[in-house]
Amino acid sequence: MIKNYFKIAWRSLANNKVYSSINIMGLSIGLAAAMLIVLYSKDEVSYDRFHANGNNIYRVVNQWLNPDGSVKSKDGNTGHIQGPKFKESIPEVKAFVRVKSDNRNIRHQNEISNIELLAVDTNFLSVFTFLLISGDPKTALLQPKSIILSEEMAEKYFNDTDILGKTIEFIEDDKVVPYKITGVTENCPQNSSLKFNFLIPQDVDKSEYANSENWFNFFQNTFLVLEPNTNQQSTEAKIQRVFEADAKDAMLNMKEKYDVKETVKFLLQPLADIHLSTDYIASNGLKDASNPTFSYILGGIAIFILIIACINFVNLTVARSIKRAKEIGVRKVVGSNRKQLILQFLGESYILSFAAFIIAILLVVVVLPTFNQLANKSLSLTYLFDLKLIIFYVLLFLLTGLLAGLYPALVLSGYDPVKTLYGRFNFTGKNYLQKSLVVLQFGLASFLIIVTMVIYTHFNYLTNSDLGYDDKDLIKVEKWRMTGNEANLFREELRKNPNIIEVAPKNGGTWGTLAKINGETSISFAYETVNTVYLDLLKIPLVVGRNFSPQFPSDSTKSVLVNETFVKQAGWKEPLGEVVNFFYNNNEKYQVIGVVKDYHFASLSQKIEPQLFTMKPDNEYGQVFIKIKPGSEAASLKHIEQTFKRLFPLSSYAYSFKEKENLASYESESKWKDIILFGAILTIFISCIGLFGLATLSAEKRTKEIGIRKVMGASVGSIVKLLSADFLKLVSLSFLVSFPLAYFSAQKWLENYPYRENFNWWIFGFTAFTTVVVALLTVSWQSIRAALMNPVKSLKTE
Repeated sequence: MIKNYFKIAWRSLANNKVYSSINIMGLSIGLAAAMLIVLYSKDEVSYDRFHANGNNIYRVVNQWLNPDGSVKSKDGNTGHIQGPKFKESIPEVKAFVRVKSDNRNIRHQNEISNIELLAVDTNFLSVFTFLLISGDPKTALLQPKSIILSEEMAEKYFNDTDILGKTIEFIEDDKVVPYKITGVTENCPQNSSLKFNFLIPQDVDKSEYANSENWFNFFQNTFLVLEPNTNQQSTEAKIQRVFEADAKDAMLNMKEKYDVKETVKFLLQPLADIHLSTDYIASNGLKDASNPTFSYILGGIAIFILIIACINFVNLTVARSIKRAKEIGVRKVVGSNRKQLILQFLGESYILSFAAFIIAILLVVVVLPTFNQLANKSLSLTYLFDLKLIIFYVLLFLLTGLLAGLYPALVLSGYDPVKTLYGRFNFTGKNYLQKSLVVLQFGLASFLIIVTMVIYTHFNYLTNSDLGYDDKDLIKVEKWRMTGNEANLFREELRKNPNIIEVAPKNGGTWGTLAKINGETSISFAYETVNTVYLDLLKIPLVVGRNFSPQFPSDSTKSVLVNETFVKQAGWKEPLGEVVNFFYNNNEKYQVIGVVKDYHFASLSQKIEPQLFTMKPDNEYGQVFIKIKPGSEAASLKHIEQTFKRLFPLSSYAYSFKEKENLASYESESKWKDIILFGAILTIFISCIGLFGLATLSAEKRTKEIGIRKVMGASVGSIVKLLSADFLKLVSLSFLVSFPLAYFSAQKWLENYPYRENFNWWIFGFTAFTTVVVALLTVSWQSIRAALMNPVKSLKTE
């Protein structure tokens, strides 16, 4: 019996190739999208779960609490002191491991390059599960100046992994220091927050543990290994008691010395929660920080596409049912009951779903590299064959076949055999469900188009907005711990080349500190160390006052510049002459001589913060901005590199164009723009496939009507209009559903950005026009074909 069901189902599908192809194409695209998103989500939730003792590993995190108990800020970093103190005082803490990211210059074959490494405690490999190819995990990091390489780096530097006892040369304080290789690890798993190519042991002075002020230094990650089945909340309470008892005097000193009103609370974060945490971001040696919102968005797109594909199936099957009415009537007359008919139609559904499933797997194989690029992943095809995923795919196949085929099966099996056999059956009624599904289908499509347009316009705003300074033809070269004399020498040598317009050093990275203003009020700000030409080089104007000048030698020791936001936060009416007091540094006082116009020294994704500029001689520089003549890139870069290597032979050389660097800061927005666009294109494509099928079946059902109209003198245009009008009404109705929802979603997304354009209302018009045109083209092709048919043939149709 079952064999017969499938045989009949196969014949029915084979006799209706267009219908079958449309259904298979739509379902396969929907299933492929779902598979890709499942791969993405599986990878996201699998992070850091491969460690043998992972369930007992926690990261120490902290919260700064306002006097009223509310949370001011959250941070995942700690210092040297937390791990040893908690291990010493809390029985539940078995061990601690500290992890700190560092950059070093490495010399290999007389070439200097900069690499990132992790400085860790000696028990790192006993706590975390990273397998060694060679070396002993218990002793590999015990000796000072020892180093462990990843398999990739061993191959890169030595073309071999059997390298125990060999050395790697680092540059430390302008000296070449050899490190002995004591181990080689397998490359870190792709789903690991801890990713490293080099491991060295931390060298911590034991005297740091005696200074209780080190409780408030935050620059690395500290992990605690707890005893199995330890209660996290009770351990956190003990941690807080240890901190408050040990740091009591230091806390009072902090409040007096730095005018700190907040208190610190230490908490524990499970290792498996780090990757997707939005409160305590993975940083300082931890990689691949993500956001669960990404999975929700991608999952939503996949569900949209799969729903639309299933809607296509239901709509096409129900619409096509008129052609199978007599078949159903005959089957009922010869003895088929409703259950048998339902099983037959479900069999057709599952045959279609199975074919779509196979094609979907092939589509995933083809598009996975592109998807990896869009989603910034390294997903492997082997992920497809994970047992849990295989079970999921089987369930997805069964569910899709059931959802797509159940309703049509119930409708088709319920036809009255008398009416169908006498030709009195008519399925041209209201068809509310079918019409509602078309509305839903195009509603989802137009929703994604609107969201795509909003993201596109916002991305254009981010990348084309005036930053407040000139980043054209601007090269940035990094040189950490550069003294003022070194910076001046580098500038003088570079300017000997006529292609170099100007050179200005600046501190490296982001410096932040606080000072007192208006007597006792403290204010936090970005602390910038520059020279006299920095503002002119970047074309950053002053609102009031003057710039630093060589004509005023005291500017370096007595004067500062501040930005407009600093002035607003300070509440100054007349900022010139106001005093900034670095009270914690022997009451160093500086006078404000000018106010710099606000500019976006960070990306537009971040709000402009208070900023202060100094030329303090003791401060070090870390980067140099070089303005070059347009079109002189090759010659200028060659001169810059030669000069840098001649003056700093033990430093690594690297450069970047500031304009490209600014664009790269919106890489996340760029990828999401492409992903949402891809989803919108797929959605509208599948919707049009379904609309094409419905238009085809509609034209077939009205063949005789069209012939009569043509005989009565109807034009081709009027027939096309007649056949297209109903579908265009449904598409237009879908806008009433999608537009409000899309507007609300877009506004919520834009609220994440402090700088943004107002919602562009023309997007609604563009979406409506695009959707209607695409739908019209899809329907019109079949409508025109039907309208051009010979009326004699149409009237002979039975």
